[in-house]
Amino acid sequence: MASAEAQTQITMWSNWPDEPAKKDWVSARVQEFEAANPQCQVKLSFIPKADIYTQAKSAVRTGQAPDIFYMEPDQPEFLAGGFLEPLDDYIDVNAIEPWAKPAWTAKGKLHAVPVEAYTLELYYNKDQVKKVGVEVPASFQLTQAQFADLVKKGVAAGITPVSQGVGDRPFPGGQLLFESLLRKLGKDDYGKLLSGELSFKDPRVVEVMTWVKGLVDDGAYPKSFSTLKLGESHFYFYNTPGALTFPDPSWFTGRAFAPPEKGGMPAGFPLGIMQFPAMDNGACPNCKTLAVSGSFVMYSRGKNKDCAGKLLKSMASVENGTKWVSQVSLQSGLKSDPAKIVSPHKAYFEELNARNKDVDYFFGTPLLHYRAKCAETYVQVMNNAFPAGLISVADAADKMDAACLKK
Repeated sequence: MASAEAQTQITMWSNWPDEPAKKDWVSARVQEFEAANPQCQVKLSFIPKADIYTQAKSAVRTGQAPDIFYMEPDQPEFLAGGFLEPLDDYIDVNAIEPWAKPAWTAKGKLHAVPVEAYTLELYYNKDQVKKVGVEVPASFQLTQAQFADLVKKGVAAGITPVSQGVGDRPFPGGQLLFESLLRKLGKDDYGKLLSGELSFKDPRVVEVMTWVKGLVDDGAYPKSFSTLKLGESHFYFYNTPGALTFPDPSWFTGRAFAPPEKGGMPAGFPLGIMQFPAMDNGACPNCKTLAVSGSFVMYSRGKNKDCAGKLLKSMASVENGTKWVSQVSLQSGLKSDPAKIVSPHKAYFEELNARNKDVDYFFGTPLLHYRAKCAETYVQVMNNAFPAGLISVADAADKMDAACLKK
């Protein structure tokens, strides 16, 4: 065994302090690495994502950043600033899913190990939806009118139709609207909307925004929408007070499959997964957002790149991708072996896969495309003010065009 003097200690910051399955996966990878590499010791800390971002933004500039830290592609300034080490010479890039590489590729080099990937899903309470008198069709996709009817029936029954909150996140309030816009516009024009080449005053966009505004006015969201935190919106959906539906990335499992005493879903909860509603005359009813999220990067100015690189190499394997999918019940940017996936939530994962069969994926959520003033306006308007019912369709479109539309 290497002596204490010969050991190199590397520091690693990970997200997911309150998501047991993900935390356990990271901890196991570190323990396996230390056992195989006694010359390297890892100081691992689990820190909430918002705090990691805040601390890392300061630390990379002062040279005090950890050797490895958690990051998502919605923070492009780290890559643009040259703070992330290219990983092609450290890891087996063939263990990464081809569709996951572009999110972290710059100048032809890969800059992260994309562990976590997700699709945007519409979860629902099978019993409560049936109780209010709505039958989910065999396609698992309601029409615009049917979804509006679901909202009205939920409100009439005293059940919140859509659990959602933006108290601590910049994106959830836009999920229902933008997934609907994707299905209405199709991938090409939706991409133009996110790149500033299509106006929010386009008649198709206004039509969808007007429909969503109607849902908001009918009482689709909780009264606590503006203050309800992401974790609380999970609990709101499957526990107290309960809701009919919950639009959420498929990382839903990180909280939902925690033990009930730790805020997880009650045993036997009648969970189902719908498709987001099909828009009238929509260009792509089977479209869906796919994105990369939780990833691990190496600090370009770190002093311990040898050990840090070996740790990331050990993490980036098909075997570990398979373990992630099995243990977390969530997609991964690491390749995995479907034949070897063993999960206590097998039925859930089979349903998730069924909803993603024959889907036409669009890569990236709005905040993975929007930048600077445009991103800030999305957060203020589309994530908050518009779904909170505080701004009209016309005013929201004006503000988004002013910030995002290329002149």
